[in-house]
Amino acid sequence: MADVLDGVRRGAGARAQVPGAPRSPEVARGIRWAAHAAALAVLPTGLWRVAIAFGWDSGFDGPLGPANFSGAGSFYLIGLSLFAELLALLTLGLVHRWGEVLPAWVPGLGGRRIPVLLATVPALLGAAAVTFVTVQGAGEWGNAENMGAPDAPGGGKWWVMTLAYAPLLLWGPLLAVVAVAYYRRRRRTG
Repeated sequence: MADVLDGVRRGAGARAQVPGAPRSPEVARGIRWAAHAAALAVLPTGLWRVAIAFGWDSGFDGPLGPANFSGAGSFYLIGLSLFAELLALLTLGLVHRWGEVLPAWVPGLGGRRIPVLLATVPALLGAAAVTFVTVQGAGEWGNAENMGAPDAPGGGKWWVMTLAYAPLLLWGPLLAVVAVAYYRRRRRTG
């Protein structure tokens, strides 16, 4: 209990340690920034999709036109955006206490330490997959099947979509950096 009170007095607040749990070294500021940047890298694309779901004309004609994203199509775009953002937000667990020890409210498992590899392996696999998909997508961005297609948006709408998708290129590498830092930090503390 004294450890928790000491943490609160020092201003640690939510970072206060669980009594009896080993204290982890402080996460480096750059790694904390990288984790938050990874979570935010997905946001512009999600907002772009949600705008389409609410009727914004993205400039596409044909199968990707706004007429095809009413009703169930809108729920798909919103659901995809929320799912991607939730996955990105998991990166924050690699720099916060809830990524090391399950919160007390988790039935039957609350307070237990999360095995290092249980968090690190999926994070690194996710980073590799996201990096592969986004780099491949960037390489094919101007192809005739993508943004070079006759029914693709042009002008300002092309730039809006491009700027909304560009930050996704950061998601995978940032996640990888944060995952490696998490692994090193957790292995150092046992």
